[in-house]
Amino acid sequence: MFAPLTTGMNVADMAWEVKCREEDMKQRALENERRAIDDARRSVDEKAQQLKAISHLSALIAGFAMVVMVEVQIDDDIDAVLLSIFGLTTAAVIGFMLIAMLNCTMMLVAILRYNCVTRDVPFQDFWRMRCEEDFIFALRCFNRGVPLFLCTLAELGWVTYHGHGSRVVAASIVTGVAVVTLGLWMLHTDRKWGDFLLGGSTAKLYDPGLRDETIEAARQNSERAAAGGRGTRGSWGGIKRRSG
Repeated sequence: MFAPLTTGMNVADMAWEVKCREEDMKQRALENERRAIDDARRSVDEKAQQLKAISHLSALIAGFAMVVMVEVQIDDDIDAVLLSIFGLTTAAVIGFMLIAMLNCTMMLVAILRYNCVTRDVPFQDFWRMRCEEDFIFALRCFNRGVPLFLCTLAELGWVTYHGHGSRVVAASIVTGVAVVTLGLWMLHTDRKWGDFLLGGSTAKLYDPGLRDETIEAARQNSERAAAGGRGTRGSWGGIKRRSG
């Protein structure tokens, strides 16, 4: 007597479960799509911040070099070789920094046009195929421009203080400061971060100043610590089993 009613209720329950499962799948798909959009936007924002940093600093250094070239007072009897070298280094600084700034600006405009909703191409593939080579080129130009800017600073004292009675002492101090700064840049900053930033996916994650023995020892210590943790958990599990 109640068999048809029970069958009908079972069918209704199955239909309700199927409907709930379909709604759950739709909700999960919607959440996954939102997560993918957020990930793409974060990737675009990360690259945009990197490009803005290089572009702004390149423009700042290029502006300093241009002001030096325009505002410096040059005597008529200054050595022609010194003047030529000064003009060459200053123009090279402006050229390198301008190329870095323009490349970063173009890449910034390009990635801001990337559609994070449709994502016809994954952003990582878009960056690797369209932007990474120009990004590395801009970094190389920036890395070449910084030492030239310091060379310009070293030459500036001899150009500015020409004809002054204490020009040798004053110019030597300026040159000494520039040389020390250049040494710190070449031996520490560029040596540590230059290859890492220019290496892309092949960049080493450890400090190149560390010896291989130190890196190997650190890796072995990490492996021993991980093995010790697993042994401790295993011993604790055995104790619990015996206690049980």
